[in-house]
Amino acid sequence: MQRLVVKLTSGTNSSAETERCVQAFTVAATAVSVGADVSVWLTGDASWFAVAGREPQAELNGSPDLLELRDSIITGGSLTVCTQCAQRRGIDESDLVAGARIAGAATFVEESLADNTQALVY
Repeated sequence: MQRLVVKLTSGTNSSAETERCVQAFTVAATAVSVGADVSVWLTGDASWFAVAGREPQAELNGSPDLLELRDSIITGGSLTVCTQCAQRRGIDESDLVAGARIAGAATFVEESLADNTQALVY
């Protein structure tokens, strides 16, 4: 099975960042919908997308709802917050939406270097 690892490095502080978030979540959710093994990694301000009740507002004309995309990724793949990014923001496992996790660079590297894996960074 093909594996897709998507790393999202920005939040929604500008229209360009919001567009990048929508693109990353759309690509990942589309890959889930066609049966790919998908792992989304949230770093920097994107970490907030995994925190229950603290998700950034991210509406973009003509685009699907970001939180619905996120939930489809959790249902069919995995959603991970970078350990260091979580620590810097005071986020721990109990803060996360159901199905999300916190993991570090070693796990990211292992996933990204696995056979039949494509990694994308947004």
